[in-house]
Amino acid sequence: MEQNPYAPAFGKLPETIAVFPLPGVLLLPSGNLPLNIFEKRYLKMVEDAMGGSRMIGMIQPKDSGDRLYDVGCAGKITEFKETADGRYLITLTGISRFRIEEELNVNTPYRQIRAGWSTYKHDLETPACLDLDRAKLLSMLQSYFSAQEMNCDWEAVKKAPDSRLVTCLAMVCPFEPEEKQALLEAPCCKTRAAAFMTMLEMAVKERQGCKSCH
Repeated sequence: MEQNPYAPAFGKLPETIAVFPLPGVLLLPSGNLPLNIFEKRYLKMVEDAMGGSRMIGMIQPKDSGDRLYDVGCAGKITEFKETADGRYLITLTGISRFRIEEELNVNTPYRQIRAGWSTYKHDLETPACLDLDRAKLLSMLQSYFSAQEMNCDWEAVKKAPDSRLVTCLAMVCPFEPEEKQALLEAPCCKTRAAAFMTMLEMAVKERQGCKSCH
């Protein structure tokens, strides 16, 4: 196990955090998520985070409404740039998942919650190896990326450690929001990797089935 270099000690995780609800967007521990911030309420959220813990909770809304999933992932702002037209370009590096203990009644234009971290204490460390079947994964990825018309740096895929590879792929592959939530809530990295492989395999088989119907 390696300690996430951006992560604070477990006891230093903030009790309350701002949350940024975005459907279909997945942040995982140790993953990097670039964001283009332009809405006034979220510009204020970033400004306040920069003056404090620099942490923001990414979470998915349920059913395109105000309700949120119970589990999200907090990220730390590790890159920040202000554009000439007033936008913020930031990168969040995933620190730890959290469970919403309570949504707070606040005066800020963005939502805030009291976060429960205890279930996810192991998120602060990164496993070294997940024993992936690399040959199978590479074959499925090539089929999937071709079907999705997505580009990929295959040399980078081959060189990336298992945990980093699964984290990156799970975040970028355009799965359904419910599937992304399932990946987020997987008990550990190995179960997430297994779930990701299953989703990838199903998507490839579905695509092949569609082709055979024509």
